[in-house]
Amino acid sequence: MMRSVTPITQRELSAYFFSPIAYAMLAVFMLTLGVLFMVTTFQPGGDASIRNLAGTMPLVLAIFLPVLTMRLLADEFRSGTIETLMTAPVNESDVVLGKFLGAFLFYAVMLLGVLVFAFVVAAFGNLDGGVLLATFLGLLLLGGLYIAVGVFFSTCTSNQIIAAVCTIVPLMVFTILIDRLAVRLDGLAALVLHHLSINSHFSDFTRGLVDLNDVLFFASTTGLFLFLAVKVLESRRWR
Repeated sequence: MMRSVTPITQRELSAYFFSPIAYAMLAVFMLTLGVLFMVTTFQPGGDASIRNLAGTMPLVLAIFLPVLTMRLLADEFRSGTIETLMTAPVNESDVVLGKFLGAFLFYAVMLLGVLVFAFVVAAFGNLDGGVLLATFLGLLLLGGLYIAVGVFFSTCTSNQIIAAVCTIVPLMVFTILIDRLAVRLDGLAALVLHHLSINSHFSDFTRGLVDLNDVLFFASTTGLFLFLAVKVLESRRWR
């Protein structure tokens, strides 16, 4: 299977690294994180951690990652290259996984920029390495889920803007809105909403806690959206 997935992944990575839009997005991403770092962390008497900065990442990534994923399959449908791709010795699972891994690896490169701010914090205090590692694991799992959602919606349309908007809306709902709604409720409704809240699962990582339930939440939901993307691609192939 990996023999078929690897060329697609390499193709996507090349498309990112040779695209001026990708570098522009990287620059804006780093600028945004720099501003947030100055506001949330780099303050007199602040904690020697990037926890406050990491706390803003679900919202930031809910905006940036849909832009990263919107073209993955939508552009293939728009340009008609999906037919050429699907006539190669690959199946729908190979295409979806290859597209996902390409975007995920580029996202991992984006995350290296966060280390810059971690080094700044370490220069002015005793940075907790365990919390930093847990935070990065959480960011990888969070990004994987967001990218999987983006891949799914990119299989549903040939319009990149629609794919981006359709990705941003549910991410905002399950990251921000549900979390705030859960606080105002109690009982079973609050427990259900808390479990569905992406932010509530991610926040444990920023405190240095690696809970198996949180890992399973991100892994299972990521797998679910990749599975749905495969099914949508299969249905589009036979239209």
